[in-house]
Formats: sequence, C-alpha cells, structure tokens
Amino acid sequence: MNVVVIGEVLWDLFDDAQHIGGAPFNFAVHTSRLGYDVSFISAVGDDDLGRATLEKVQELGLNTRYIRTTTEAPTGRVRVRLESGQPRFTIERPAAYDFPSLSEEDFRAINIAKPKWIYYGTLAQMSGPARNVTQRLTADNPQAKTFYDINLRPDSYTVPLVRELLAGASFLKINEDEVAAVLEMFDETAGTLLEFCRIYAERFGWRGVCITRAARGCALWLDGRYVESPGCRVTVADTVGAGDAFAAGLLHSLQQGWTAERTADFANRLGAVVASRPGAIPAWTLRDVLGMAPQESRREQE
Repeated sequence: MNVVVIGEVLWDLFDDAQHIGGAPFNFAVHTSRLGYDVSFISAVGDDDLGRATLEKVQELGLNTRYIRTTTEAPTGRVRVRLESGQPRFTIERPAAYDFPSLSEEDFRAINIAKPKWIYYGTLAQMSGPARNVTQRLTADNPQAKTFYDINLRPDSYTVPLVRELLAGASFLKINEDEVAAVLEMFDETAGTLLEFCRIYAERFGWRGVCITRAARGCALWLDGRYVESPGCRVTVADTVGAGDAFAAGLLHSLQQGWTAERTADFANRLGAVVASRPGAIPAWTLRDVLGMAPQESRREQE
C-alpha cells in the first residue's frame, strides 16, 4: 500500500552532533518500517549536506526518486536546543525543501500506485511549490485520505494557511498547545478536549482527530467515539521524533481499521519507544512497541 509524504528533510543541529530529520521525513521512515511503500517528496541542496542526505535516505530504506536536488537554496537545517528534554527549534530558511518539483512522469507514477494516504504538515506548505504539488496530488487522487500533522512552529505558519489545511484534512494530529492556537485562530473556546474534537470534526468532516498530551498519552476522536489513552512508562532520552513515530502508529492503526482504543494505544507505544532512545529515528521492532506498558486505565466516552 502506497503512502505519499510531502515535506521537509533537514538536519537537526545539536551542540555536539547533527542528525537527519524533519517531521515528514521521520514519519516516512517510521511508516516504511511498518511495512508501507512510501513516496517521499522533498528537495535537498546541491551541497555536501544534500549529498549526505540522499545517502542517508537510501540507507534508511526510502526511495530518493522524488527528492529533487536544487540550487535555489541550501539543504535544510534546524538548530535544536533541549530544555528539560523538550526540543526548541530555530529553523533556517529559505531551505531546499521549499522547492520540491515533480515531472509529469513522476505524477503519473504516483497516481498509478493509487495512494491510500497523503501526509503533510504545515512548515513545508508555506512554500508555493510544495503547496502546488500537494494540491495537484490530492486532486489527482480523490480516493486518498489526507493526514494533516499540524506541527505549528514559530513564524512558520499563517492563519489562512492553517484554516485551509484543516478544511482539506481527513484526519488531524495536534497537541494541546496547538489546540489552543487553533481555537484562537477561530476566536472560539472549547471547555474540554472532547468538545474541541466533536465540534471541529463535525465542522470539517474529519474521520478523526488525535490530540497528543506528552507523558499523559493522547485523546482520540475516531468515527464518533472519544477515548483518552494513557502514556507509557519510559525514561525519556529525548522527544525529538517521538511525535512523528506516534503519527506513523496512528496511520497504521487507521489503515488496519482498529478501534479508537487500540489505535491510541498503539500510537502511544510507538511514540514512547522512540522517546526512550536518542535521535528522531532510532532502530525499533514491533516487539519493542508491544512491550511498552501503559500507565493507567483508559477513559472512553461517546
């Protein structure tokens, strides 16, 4: 089954190391490990870091066909500072991932594969070329469901863009801080997470929305059922990439047709495995995921 992922591949630069990353790229790697055929669409610069990126992408098992090499900007970089285990980002732009491009042959190849899902975030959609590619692929593939991982970064979104992306989504992943930001965008309030999920799912026709809650797990609205699922007991190494692994777990669960409770639980477990290990895309197995222990019982509501 084919999953199209559109967005940034970049390098997270820490004080003492650098790691390949970018939320869409991390998601693509974790989704590939779950057994899906991933078409990853992005761009790198015509520079040493870009060449290192392409080598690393292949090493991690993804196809580089849809990753353009461009002279319009350098390969993406983000300065990362950890504060109490939580990452703080300084994004360097313009970056190569702002300039993806597909040939007509590329579009045909993706369309022939009839993707089941098209994934995107907000950061790359600020770019005209990335937005154009996304809009064409979603128009060409009406059978595909759209997974919007909102990932709001400072100075890297506009209210009109976020409203447009929310309206075009089939499924939304968002965290508690971003829920507050979205409510502010619409000049609205919601007394509970359940209320937010119900109101916005009905307004935009989403099949589901998942709100991540850090160590407390997540809240999930899926096909009209609401569940709060606890996090797992782990010693956190760093949280970079954990949310992207969580998103991959969500998409996998949705594709399997699992219940809301099982969907949330699996995503929590996969996110916890990644949070317990250094780096955004550490090695993991399904045995590792299933071995995670939730903290407490779940609460369901309809």
